[in-house]
Amino acid sequence: MEGGEEKEGKAEKVMEGMASIALLPNGSISGHFIQLPHSICYGLHGIELECERECSRGEDYRLIRLTVTDYNSKSERDVVVECKGHDAAKICNTDHAHGWQKDVVGMLEEKHGKHKISVSFECETLKAEEAAEDHLRKFMPKLVGMDAVVNIGRMTLAGLDFDADTEHERIEQND
Repeated sequence: MEGGEEKEGKAEKVMEGMASIALLPNGSISGHFIQLPHSICYGLHGIELECERECSRGEDYRLIRLTVTDYNSKSERDVVVECKGHDAAKICNTDHAHGWQKDVVGMLEEKHGKHKISVSFECETLKAEEAAEDHLRKFMPKLVGMDAVVNIGRMTLAGLDFDADTEHERIEQND
């Protein structure tokens, strides 16, 4: 899947790599995604969306507005994702979030409608207490002392093309 995938006649950019995500006690997340094999780093920041939980969802289920930041171009893209499992062990798109589709997910699709972003993350290593603090000191020093747990695992981002957006902005500025 590296490079791109055909979808409705259009090449969709697929980035695969590793993510390190800190889950803070207030429910927000912060971290980074390293695209492999190029080792390009993207920022990840998410805040929990206040909304009613479906009765069929467990207490460990929540919606997050995830912002992916390209540090090179200073561009950002938002996508609503769902976190499943304790300590946000799995993160994926909300394609099947019944009852939330129109009001919660729709608000971001209106803003970034042309950017259908797909997110997939599954925790392979969970660090807590001293192991988490050591990891934070090394990779996310601003989060030290905030009692965060750290998830490390493979992540795939599809449909996120900062290069195309930068080129589009340059064309608009030249007009």
